[in-house]
Amino acid sequence: MSWYDDRPWMAQYDPRVAEVGPVPRRTTLEVFADAVAAAPDGPAITYLGATLTYREVDELTDGVAAYLLEHGFRRGDRLAVYLQNVPQFVLALFGAWKAGGAVVPLNPMYKDELDHILTDAGVVAVVCGEQAWADRVAERAVGAGVTIALTASELDLQTRNDERLFAGVERRRTPGVPDLLEVAREWAGRPVPDPGLVPDDIALVSYTSGTSGLPKGATNTHANLTVNCVLLRLYDEIPAGSPIFALAPLFHITGMVVQLLTAVDLAGPLVLAYRFDAGVVLDVLKRERPAFMVGPSTAYMALLAHPSFSSDAFESLLTLNSGGAPLPPAIVERFRERTGLYIRNGYGLTETSAPCVVVPSGREAPVDPDSGTLSIGLPLPTAMVRIVDEDGKDLGPGEVGEIAVEGPMVVPAYWNLPEATAESIPGGRLLTGDVGFMDAQGWVYVVDRKKDMINASGFKVWPREVEDVLYRHPAVREAAVVGVPDSYRGESVAAFVSLRPDQDVDPDELVAWCRDRLATYKAPRSVEILDELPKTTSGKILRREMRRVASS
Repeated sequence: MSWYDDRPWMAQYDPRVAEVGPVPRRTTLEVFADAVAAAPDGPAITYLGATLTYREVDELTDGVAAYLLEHGFRRGDRLAVYLQNVPQFVLALFGAWKAGGAVVPLNPMYKDELDHILTDAGVVAVVCGEQAWADRVAERAVGAGVTIALTASELDLQTRNDERLFAGVERRRTPGVPDLLEVAREWAGRPVPDPGLVPDDIALVSYTSGTSGLPKGATNTHANLTVNCVLLRLYDEIPAGSPIFALAPLFHITGMVVQLLTAVDLAGPLVLAYRFDAGVVLDVLKRERPAFMVGPSTAYMALLAHPSFSSDAFESLLTLNSGGAPLPPAIVERFRERTGLYIRNGYGLTETSAPCVVVPSGREAPVDPDSGTLSIGLPLPTAMVRIVDEDGKDLGPGEVGEIAVEGPMVVPAYWNLPEATAESIPGGRLLTGDVGFMDAQGWVYVVDRKKDMINASGFKVWPREVEDVLYRHPAVREAAVVGVPDSYRGESVAAFVSLRPDQDVDPDELVAWCRDRLATYKAPRSVEILDELPKTTSGKILRREMRRVASS
């Protein structure tokens, strides 16, 4: 028997939370039906001045489902959604589920990646923006055998026409390609048969970022998704009906589960703002007064750096969560100084259907005294998290190894990839590829990704440790550390930073800052200052892009 089997983290939870038993396994449609019954005339979606009630969303998604079924969509078919945070995303999602299908959420930044994903997932239907259809989807969809296409305009429903979001955006209707909202309204009221979904049916085929090789489709079941959204509602202690602001993109697993489905489970409104713009977000927070939001640390950094940042924008928020990108302790403290709010860390992957490790309500994550790393939290009571060595054997408290996760949130497989499933999810245990450790109380710490470790003259350097030191410098807004080829050392440490507004610093000063706080071999040998660091749409800084720049 291993020490993990005693689940030491449970002693850190509030007893009321720790006593919550197994969450019922349900489908997303069951959760949605409960919300419609509980608050039929309550707001389900707010979008820049527009509101849709739960009754309206129910009717419109019936319309989408009826249209899909009439045009050959069948149970188990896949519908791809290639949209930003707009109401049509939600309509397409639940419409596909009501038709008995699965959804393939697509990052709107994807270009050539679409060729692989549309074909690999065997996508039958696609919903995308009007401009995206004309510019990059149409030809690829035809080549992949897609038979149903619907477009959507981000200008629909909203009433603010904010130039910060919509400058240059125009209607671009394509003859022969129907508009999703028009279809939903026209077909609403037609009978839609019960699709007969069960909790083990695939709800999403969520493609991983593909940082090594082609993207893989994680098969998130309905039970994977609903278990996690219910747990988050319980452990975050969010009151029923509370508005949730979608800071993270809905196509990302965090946005899908922690925002969209959690809002539905609460029978409250999901607050949408198209895409991230720090000024727009601050305005929407003041206007819509949400109770909860979650997003990557880079979004919080951008909000802090915006000239209109003020604490009153955050007065309604009961809790703030971060996920999807490392959260430096300095940013947590900087945000608390400005707003009085503590950002609670969290950890999860596409393969764990969003969080499997969280900082519970009312708790603060400890900082490891040796590395200065902020803990990502405690395993959810339904999750079993272990640190294992290269042979899969359990490691003891404080020992560094790979983070492995088991539980009802872990996907059963990768889409049509039995070998990858056997390698990464053997026996239902997800080997995350993240390196970290757990202390004796059950707090988990991420050191870094296996593949990002830098080997400098035979010494291991984890980029996270160096980045956390850079974030403590008062001038630094964002930081990324990578290894670059070095004929003498094998690899050397290179850093890229962006600066806070009205700040200036010499790169040599930042090198010296790190040398004063780290072993010499860990300090960057070069620092380059950029206006912005490249990021994914979900807010993760693209280290691989930095590595390419540093090596060129």
